[in-house]
Amino acid sequence: MSDLKNYLFTSESVSEGHPDKVSDRISDMVVDCYLSGDPFSRVACETLTTTNKVVLAGEVRGPEIKKDELVHKVRNCIKDIGYDQKGFTWKEETKIESHLHSQSADIAMGVDSSGNKDEGAGDQGIMFGYACNETEMLMPAPIHYSHKILRLMAEDRKSGKLKNIEPDSKSQVTFEYLDGKPNKVKSVVISSQHSEDVNQNEVKELLRPYLLKSIPENFLRDFNEEEFYVNPTGNFVIGGPDGDCGLTGRKIIVDTYGGAAPHGGGAFSGKDPTKVDRSAAYAARYIAKNIVASKIADKCLIQLAYAIGVSKPLSIYVDLFDNDLEKNKFVKNKISENFDLSPRGIREMLNLNKPIYEKTAAYGHFGRAPESNGAFSWEKTDKMSFFLK
Repeated sequence: MSDLKNYLFTSESVSEGHPDKVSDRISDMVVDCYLSGDPFSRVACETLTTTNKVVLAGEVRGPEIKKDELVHKVRNCIKDIGYDQKGFTWKEETKIESHLHSQSADIAMGVDSSGNKDEGAGDQGIMFGYACNETEMLMPAPIHYSHKILRLMAEDRKSGKLKNIEPDSKSQVTFEYLDGKPNKVKSVVISSQHSEDVNQNEVKELLRPYLLKSIPENFLRDFNEEEFYVNPTGNFVIGGPDGDCGLTGRKIIVDTYGGAAPHGGGAFSGKDPTKVDRSAAYAARYIAKNIVASKIADKCLIQLAYAIGVSKPLSIYVDLFDNDLEKNKFVKNKISENFDLSPRGIREMLNLNKPIYEKTAAYGHFGRAPESNGAFSWEKTDKMSFFLK
């Protein structure tokens, strides 16, 4: 695709009520719960959600947290998302099991710092970061607007403004690109769980405003009504974990760049920030975003590679997509000079040892506004000066 200038490109998003996102939310709640008690906790939590059941499993090291407290917090997650249905509810009908146990001593030995040995990466792997100037948030347009549709729907659903729409939703936006730049929207798909009180024509009219509010008018010129698809398979009354089993970590492309950039394969949710699957992906986005924000390049891809127990990245790859080898070399040198990309260095640089992860679980980990409590610190553009020649 890199040689094409004119093409169609599509990205999808899923709402916080999607079964996999319910699982991501609960897993990240567990991470936050442990980090609240001890900022150096270790957590690897997987969550399964299905009809009236939630199962937690994984490894932890940190403060003692009573099972009843975790169960209560799980119910609060489900309630906040908006589930109180026959097949999945925050109430007692939904059974919650926790099978969390202590972290492996072998993993701890390889990862922990000791003596002159700095803390190593929690696992081997490759992580990617990406940024481009297609949107104000320096994200690819298709994923940015796919997220926005669902986020606005959720806000109005929770406030009561949007009625008869239930929590489980998906969106998909296809852009036409001309000369490598987004030109206009070719199609939009919104599938949403709804009550039995509305038919599909009514659902379409309920959701149309979110298409219009989310995407700028200049991208919707000449938009063909026949390319606006709402619940194309028909009724969508049974949804959420009752309709489809949910698992942590199954929406990694939704979580990142909508397929516009490579993905290393590791999921984010349920992992504390010592795990480079999460923290190094955040660091790579942070660097890429600052590079593009500096206007030295229209888009930037960063790859970092790690080995378990080794603190420094094995490789740093930079692509500015403009075949300027000198500029590429300049940027790579600036990264090496100014960014400590060891697991400890990343956490300190981005202040990641905080309970800031539950809100990352839906609508993307990137393209979000940095918050005063430290959430989305990797979205700051405070390092642009490093890349100004």
